[in-house]
Amino acid sequence: MAEPIPTVRQYRLAQALRELRTEAKMTQEQVAAHMDWHVSKLFRLENARSPRVNWLDIQGLLDLYGVASPQREALIQLAKDAKKRGWWTSYQDVFTGSFVALEDETNLIRYYSSELVPGLFQTEKYARAIIQALRPGYDMQSVERRVSARMARQRIFEREKPLHLDFILNEAVVRRAIGGREVMAEQLEALHKTASSQSATLRLLPFGSGAHTAMEGAFTIFSFPEDQYPDVVYIEGMMGDLYLESVESVSRYREAFKNLSQAALSPSDTMDRIDSLAREYR
Repeated sequence: MAEPIPTVRQYRLAQALRELRTEAKMTQEQVAAHMDWHVSKLFRLENARSPRVNWLDIQGLLDLYGVASPQREALIQLAKDAKKRGWWTSYQDVFTGSFVALEDETNLIRYYSSELVPGLFQTEKYARAIIQALRPGYDMQSVERRVSARMARQRIFEREKPLHLDFILNEAVVRRAIGGREVMAEQLEALHKTASSQSATLRLLPFGSGAHTAMEGAFTIFSFPEDQYPDVVYIEGMMGDLYLESVESVSRYREAFKNLSQAALSPSDTMDRIDSLAREYR
């Protein structure tokens, strides 16, 4: 059975616990001894790897660290909320890492995609063609399971929490005929619809822009409301997923996205180009 994907609440709690222990100048071994725990329990709590978070355990740690209100009440509430599972629990066989949990909590997602339409914007037929191409050994049941999971991710557009999507697509994304001309025409029309909403900005990076700052590949930057959690950069690759949180790494990708935005077509010119290509595919 796949391990549960941690929620962002668990990550926030884990980060706070690490910081409090550091401020208390205590090692994990010292804290575990005070709490009469095995050190592995504290390690799991501090790294968001504990399948269940007991708020009484967190209360005990806060007592040890001498944490006062209002931070105390906020962290205890965070611990109580951390056990709430996300919608993706029923797709744990498909989703790995923390991507969908971050996606569910963010209020701003910045994408740069070099090869394909990001999953959140894919039509069912396009998603099926992509999954079959990337996983040629999958049987149809496995493919359809992943298509279903990808479509379920798009519930994010129905949530009440504000969300803005800022995405830049390399021109190759809209010119590569994934699934054939009909599939691409439908996908481009869906992109136009998404980009027409007030919550999304789409820009196309044309071939004519030449060399650019993201030639090493696609990336996603997650930002959260009111600086509740630091930005996270997500990079997906054939050998696994990578999550970057250091100030230096995140700053580098923020600057790369800024440079891409300057090199890309304007949103209105992008819409015109996509409309024209959709007609060509038709």
